[in-house]
Amino acid sequence: MKTVIAFFRGINVGGRHILPMHELLETLENMGLENVQTYIQSGNVIFQSQQDHSAGLSSAISSSIEDSKGFRPGVFLLNRKELQTAVENNPFNIDDGKLVHFFFLSAIPNDTDPDSLAALKSDTEEYKLINRVFYLYAPDGIGRSKLAAKVEKALGVPITARNWNTVRKVLSLATASS
Repeated sequence: MKTVIAFFRGINVGGRHILPMHELLETLENMGLENVQTYIQSGNVIFQSQQDHSAGLSSAISSSIEDSKGFRPGVFLLNRKELQTAVENNPFNIDDGKLVHFFFLSAIPNDTDPDSLAALKSDTEEYKLINRVFYLYAPDGIGRSKLAAKVEKALGVPITARNWNTVRKVLSLATASS
């Protein structure tokens, strides 16, 4: 069995695309996924599967939710090693887990425009793109960040974001599941 981490995009945010975690857990178990655990209501899931974390599995999960709930969420899948590498690559040595954010990308961007990213960032923000993770240090808060709001458009690929606290907790759960 392989341990897989799923980050769902855009569920339970702003009163839209409501998907209670017990329903998500049931949906995933009905797909044959095992030892399914959720962490907070924003769609962080750890499970075990015979399948690897391929695009086919991601699409199957999205389709299953669409069939039952009427909307198709983005599902970003990683294995434990990929999440561990993302943590190890974090360029910011900041202990406040609400100030550092990991934006997981669906693919490595083809045409990243560094000037457009730089133009969006505030004077206090720092960022770094490493493979399929865009790291953002936003000391004034993520809600005030123009860069956070427009990074997906600037990179040209779908993303989902988690703060440093959430990433550490999900990695801890995934490590305990392995």
